[in-house]
Amino acid sequence: MDFLEDLRLVDGPVLWIAWAAGSAGLLYLLWRGGHRARRAAAGSQAAPRWPSLPLASAAAVLAAAALLAGAHWAMIYVFSVFPGELPREVLAWSLPAVAALLLWLMRLWGAWRAPDARAPGRVGSRHRARTTAVSTAALLGVVLLSAVQINGYFGLNHTVSDLTGTALARIQPLEEGLKRAPGPSASVRLAEWSMPADLPEGGVLRRAGIPGTASGFESREAYVYLPPAYQASPRPALPVLVLFAGQPGAPADWLTGGALRSRMDRYAAAHQGVAPVVVVVDPNGSAAGNTLCMDSMIAQADTFLAEDVPAWINRTLDVDPDARHWAAGGFSFGATCALQMVTRHPDIYSSALAFSSEQEPALAKEREKTIAASFGGDTEAFDRQTPLRLMREHRFDGHALYFAAGERDPEFIGYLEVLSDAARAAGFTVEARLVPDAGHSWETGSKGLPFGLDFLASRWGIPQ
Repeated sequence: MDFLEDLRLVDGPVLWIAWAAGSAGLLYLLWRGGHRARRAAAGSQAAPRWPSLPLASAAAVLAAAALLAGAHWAMIYVFSVFPGELPREVLAWSLPAVAALLLWLMRLWGAWRAPDARAPGRVGSRHRARTTAVSTAALLGVVLLSAVQINGYFGLNHTVSDLTGTALARIQPLEEGLKRAPGPSASVRLAEWSMPADLPEGGVLRRAGIPGTASGFESREAYVYLPPAYQASPRPALPVLVLFAGQPGAPADWLTGGALRSRMDRYAAAHQGVAPVVVVVDPNGSAAGNTLCMDSMIAQADTFLAEDVPAWINRTLDVDPDARHWAAGGFSFGATCALQMVTRHPDIYSSALAFSSEQEPALAKEREKTIAASFGGDTEAFDRQTPLRLMREHRFDGHALYFAAGERDPEFIGYLEVLSDAARAAGFTVEARLVPDAGHSWETGSKGLPFGLDFLASRWGIPQ
């Protein structure tokens, strides 16, 4: 069972099987879907024919492309499912599945509509059932290939356990022994702490609920990473990194797609067991929710992130309370949220790691829809909370921003350039990088995180 849970979805046998099944299935559907229906036997009247193979196959692919383009347009501009267009790679890998579905329908329509004089009665029924079964298997093969490739692009589920959530289910609640003891903190300054000989090799991962005491916001469970140094006695007062996932998404995405634990363990191993305490927080309340990380008509998300979350961390965990050693970070929507935190609350979050940030928070492609849903159409109320507006009107000397975007993500590279220029002009210490061979995917956040931590290490006083 452990073998099955550890089976990788993005490479190895699953990828090879998906390629084999998808290629064979698509070839079968293209060939059989374009063939004419059988003639009736014994020289009787010919059964209806499908168009020739090239014409039928081309028609199915063109129809699939039109359906996909129409559905994508409707999701973005009519139903506002996403605030931006889906990556080209995702649309490209969706096309085989849609085309296979149309070819499957054509195949079944031909098999069940056309009379077959050579296979009357029970024999004809068996033929149709066999056609249905083989065509359905071919369709499923193509869908499997598309699904594996789209998952591989986003990099969210690396293993079967990531997909099923079994690994996440085993994460234990934060126990009392890892919490801060009542009274004055017993931790020592990081600069005065020395690594003990019996320090554990890896950190621990726990889950916890963060109440919305001031905001009234109901969030999903947070995940807490505590590095090896946190498990020492005495503990050093460690810096804090508050992370946010993308949207749609969940805090657990940082554990699966972001490979948070392994990334942080490797970082701690290279820094005498020291790494920030990481708290992965939910600013949306549900997978489909989008609060814009603002206090608005939607929710009091800003109050939750700026008051409830820091208060919970300070009273629950042994961490450095100095805001100069606190940072926010995130991927996509989460990166935008982190940027909002450091520009709206520089006294709480002095730095931010922004992996594939949007230019501003958004519910829809059209800005007017976002403003109408969040502030009843009051553009000024929305604008004065956006990072670009805040960076035009305020100075942020002594604060730091790290930007990253995927090398194959031109839209978000454009946002990176606009935001990093504005941040430098506002006094931020800025570093911006492109992640090689990555698109708008979790690969950007996962691969970018170690570089972001290196950028903040000297500010945090982490030993090299």
